[in-house]
Amino acid sequence: MAIRMPRIITKSSTSRDVPKGYFAVYVGEEQKKRFVIPISFLNLPLFQDLLNQAEAEFGFDHPMGRLTIPCSKDVFIDLTSRLRS
Repeated sequence: MAIRMPRIITKSSTSRDVPKGYFAVYVGEEQKKRFVIPISFLNLPLFQDLLNQAEAEFGFDHPMGRLTIPCSKDVFIDLTSRLRS
């Protein structure tokens, strides 16, 4: 029996490109990169800690209406790879 792990989609340009069960976040310090990640990540304590850090730095009233994670792309990819394991 195979176990299906959620995937992270990095090539996506519009909200129409976000499949059901996923949401888009923008990651980066200077230049932001868009990732589409599984909604199931919202229940994970490690991801919730990351969202709390994002709230502390950016708040939830972002002028462009998008969720921004204040960490480097490499740190985010490392973190999300641990979440999928």
